[in-house]
Amino acid sequence: MTDNKIKINSDSQDLQIAKLAYIGSAISALGGGIQLIAAGLAIDVLENSNKQSSQSSQKQNEQSKQAENMQKQIDSIIKELKQIKRMMK
Repeated sequence: MTDNKIKINSDSQDLQIAKLAYIGSAISALGGGIQLIAAGLAIDVLENSNKQSSQSSQKQNEQSKQAENMQKQIDSIIKELKQIKRMMK
């Protein structure tokens, strides 16, 4: 009977160890999945950041060109006003 109890206890311990190994593997797999999701999100953030910086540069270039065009128009209007002023004298 003692041999039987030892065998049952040994089987019970083996079963508990196997269950713990299963739980550990499941937790590890879940952690790997979370790491994968986090890495994907990080990549998305970096890509969006790069796109925004290039778009920001493009917007600045466009705004700079618009400012130059506006300055040219203002200069042209000032020139015409000066001509009108001369004509009126």
